[in-house]
Amino acid sequence: MSDPAEAVAAFDHVPETDQHFENALAKARDGHRLTVADGVELLTTGTDSSGIDPVRKERVLEAADHRRAEVVGDDVTFVANLNNNVTTACDTGCLFCNFKDRASTFETDAPDDHGGFTKTPAESRQAVEDALDMGIYEVCSVSGLHPAFALDSDHRELLASHPDPERVNYRPPDAYTTSPGTYAEQIRAMSVDGVHVHSITPEEAYHARRGTDRSYESVYRRLREAGLDSVPGTAAEILVDEVRDVICPAKIDTDEWLDAMEGAMAAGLPVTATIMYGHVENEMHRVMHLKRVRDLQDRTGGITEFVPLSFVHERTPLYERGLVDGGASDAEDELMIAVSRLFLDNIENIQTSWTKFGDQKSLKTLSCGANDFMGTLLSEEITKRAGGDYGEFRSVADYVDMVTAIGRRPVERSTDYERRRPIDPDERPHGPRLGPRADGTPMLDTSPPSPADD
Repeated sequence: MSDPAEAVAAFDHVPETDQHFENALAKARDGHRLTVADGVELLTTGTDSSGIDPVRKERVLEAADHRRAEVVGDDVTFVANLNNNVTTACDTGCLFCNFKDRASTFETDAPDDHGGFTKTPAESRQAVEDALDMGIYEVCSVSGLHPAFALDSDHRELLASHPDPERVNYRPPDAYTTSPGTYAEQIRAMSVDGVHVHSITPEEAYHARRGTDRSYESVYRRLREAGLDSVPGTAAEILVDEVRDVICPAKIDTDEWLDAMEGAMAAGLPVTATIMYGHVENEMHRVMHLKRVRDLQDRTGGITEFVPLSFVHERTPLYERGLVDGGASDAEDELMIAVSRLFLDNIENIQTSWTKFGDQKSLKTLSCGANDFMGTLLSEEITKRAGGDYGEFRSVADYVDMVTAIGRRPVERSTDYERRRPIDPDERPHGPRLGPRADGTPMLDTSPPSPADD
């Protein structure tokens, strides 16, 4: 790869159009399908001048909020879930990420001072068991690409017999202090008591088929047999290869990501889709990304929600190397949510992120086109390691208080949005009820200790 700064300066795609802001906004208000040029005009609030125009911005947000009300109403949904990231071991080297640790630091003869982790399948199962008792019904698992990971025992045998295992990024489990097992074993371990397992990103699926000619559909079918229920469409970052060549040159390219997503849906698994913005990309890249997601949904119809993820820049290589000096502004975040709602006319649910925005700002985005408010999480390592400081847990009571404060109705929902439970704010205490072991008991006891407990 050429010097990253030079590559950014030489981007082919720039936010310039022959469209006009007023025309684009009129199309959005009238419900017409937007073009890439329309999306760029709305994201920039007009390419005829620099900077974001605050008055035009509010008009875009208003149009998106109106569309949100038309499409999904005033309910604000959330899910009671656990994040169970299996390992931080990863050698992909993405410049936007501070979640990973070099896999060599996990080897048996390396000093144990890296601060990362690898969980065995048994440890993953115990984490899910404990969280089920707290009322969760979804476990989301997104992990580093540990070299010892294989799809299953047959895949491990094939990788071990490869004439050059290093070439396919494989080392045997006994080279490491802790073995992650196989992807099938981890999924089977997390599939406890009817919990919904949301895991195996396109990048992880690529890792699970490396060194073979297996299709993505066959990989996902194998994992579905093990208990996988749906697929997170992360690892998308920006679906424009000139951006990917800068921020994640060792990752799969745009076409490979799309192929993996189609393979997951062909295997009968619903998926989500994401964008990670606010780094080296520009508004043209962002809307090109939206167009590729919309086209994918036109072809498949299997995307349940779209999740804009604002880049958290602190403690990331992009920031440390001077390629970025910060993340997206508040106005950019609001417009990204809004234009996602207006552009993605075939995806009902747009999610906002309290881990990225914090409570106040994420509540504002619920009036910019978003209708889903993430999940309880219980643990969230990826954003925290990148420098995020908005916490790792939200209780059902937190959701009720925040959502009712803006005059909307909180609704507990399943991962696929098929089951929904509106919550009466006057009926307390508030706890999850959709989980296999949930009975409405609050997930954590946050009450102060009584004097007798001192």
